[in-house]
Amino acid sequence: MIPIPTTQSSLIESVLTPVMDATSTITTKVLFVCLGNICRSTMAEAVFNHAIEKRGIAAEFEVDSAGTASYHVGSSPDKRSAETCRKNGVPMNHRARQVCTEDFTKYHYILCMDEENLRDLKDMVPRGYTATIKMFGTYDPKGDRIIKDPYYGGQGGFDRNFAQCTRCTDAFLESIGYE
Repeated sequence: MIPIPTTQSSLIESVLTPVMDATSTITTKVLFVCLGNICRSTMAEAVFNHAIEKRGIAAEFEVDSAGTASYHVGSSPDKRSAETCRKNGVPMNHRARQVCTEDFTKYHYILCMDEENLRDLKDMVPRGYTATIKMFGTYDPKGDRIIKDPYYGGQGGFDRNFAQCTRCTDAFLESIGYE
């Protein structure tokens, strides 16, 4: 069993259900998760944020990313992940954090990168959780369910992750009613 914090200052305003904002739209809350929160999940968060900005629907979402482990809490994204996003015109601004108990009720969707992340998340779920927990790769139209950890590899892994996160973002948005 992986220990997780029961609270986190950035999550004090945890919400149990979708919230109506000033323009009467539902805020969909999405959390991307990988192991350390410096490569894959931060890239997925950045790609997703860029996609919803381009579509003009960013106000309808709350998006974040986290890691199942605490290795990199407070760290900036991996330079290679940030550079891959930058060269594709996608801004990235994040500090690594660990998944906490409130995430399972605050977020509607917790989308992880691989089967190990999924197992770890399922080991962490508190009683009464409300989030839908899935692998982000289940949305990949090419069928690549696993978004592989590029940390110990070369730049090609980051480029593959970017392409896969882009495909998965588009398919996920379509699956919840956006084009």
